[in-house]
Amino acid sequence: MLQVIGAGFGRTGTHSLALALDKLGFGPCYTILDVDQNVGHWQLWNNALNGKSVNWNALFQSYQSAVEWPTISFLPQLINHFPQAKIILTMRDPDSWYESATTTIFPGLEATAKHPDPEIRERSTLNRRLILEHVFSGKYWDKVQAIHIYQNHIEAVEKLVPADRLLRYHVKEGWPPLCTFLEVPEPAESFPKRNARASFLASAPEWAKQVMDENRQKRENQRLDVEAAKESSDI
Repeated sequence: MLQVIGAGFGRTGTHSLALALDKLGFGPCYTILDVDQNVGHWQLWNNALNGKSVNWNALFQSYQSAVEWPTISFLPQLINHFPQAKIILTMRDPDSWYESATTTIFPGLEATAKHPDPEIRERSTLNRRLILEHVFSGKYWDKVQAIHIYQNHIEAVEKLVPADRLLRYHVKEGWPPLCTFLEVPEPAESFPKRNARASFLASAPEWAKQVMDENRQKRENQRLDVEAAKESSDI
């Protein structure tokens, strides 16, 4: 049964938070990686996305916490279903968040559409639908729109969650506010910090790097075409 839900967007320190929750005794922590590691979860999340009923107790039966997508896309339902769960809203500077997302989440999800394994390619449609379409309405490369959606999410969580159940949190704050909120002692060890951006770029397979490079070039060509058209119209 979920005791803690990390409500922040990916790239706000959610990986570090997941590690911290494990250290504090609130593990295992459910992340987007757990979708493929549990038989049937892909279909359960697809059902939720399609508006069908989901047995949340069964889905999270082996977990005490969950962070980011796909969990946060169903935050209203989960907050009501797990009334004892505390909510941690991880945040970071909007411009910094967008810069990070445009080098990890967005190009990575686009690349999965061309995964060489047809089964993985099929399953990856869930994440593309859930994040690129459902959350960002396909406008994730529009910085103004993406940041607007990011900030709206923060405001929505703050309105949705009662103050006594919510912690607005920057992972750079480390253990003190987190442990105080969760009412547990601070560990002697350092707060876990994971540079997921560096890890993502280093671990991406060659086929994915090639697809991301091709997509990057397409976006650049489109940008140049728009600028050229604008210059022509101004003449």
